[in-house]
Amino acid sequence: MAGYVIREMKAGDYQEAFALWQEDEGIGLSNADSEANIQKFLARNPALSYVVLHNGKIVGTILCGHDGRRGYIYHLFVAKPHRNKGLGRKLVTKSLERLKEEGIDKCHLFVFARNELGRNFWINTGWTLREDIVVMSKATG
Repeated sequence: MAGYVIREMKAGDYQEAFALWQEDEGIGLSNADSEANIQKFLARNPALSYVVLHNGKIVGTILCGHDGRRGYIYHLFVAKPHRNKGLGRKLVTKSLERLKEEGIDKCHLFVFARNELGRNFWINTGWTLREDIVVMSKATG
């Protein structure tokens, strides 16, 4: 992992991180991903989200938080030229370790059904595909 640095995601990382997220068809972006909302999320969930830097540029991210009971991972992303180096696994491990330190013993994530690359990553890193639940959503407004 020479040349790579993992550090906590900061509010000032938003523009660079958001630009990366827009590169990936597997990441769903919405108003919840506005700069103000991500800054609020990071403030509410300190030391749970991380970035990977290569030559001072963000090349990977993980957005992680919890509600006091369960952890949630959002927007794990590693730029294509930096994949298959274990960076995604390292980001996940850091976030899961921090969740554990905060007393959170289970973490969930959402993957689009069409995101085969993402589904394979999660299955290959030990996550369980749940087929016994259905996700339902509704706008609050």
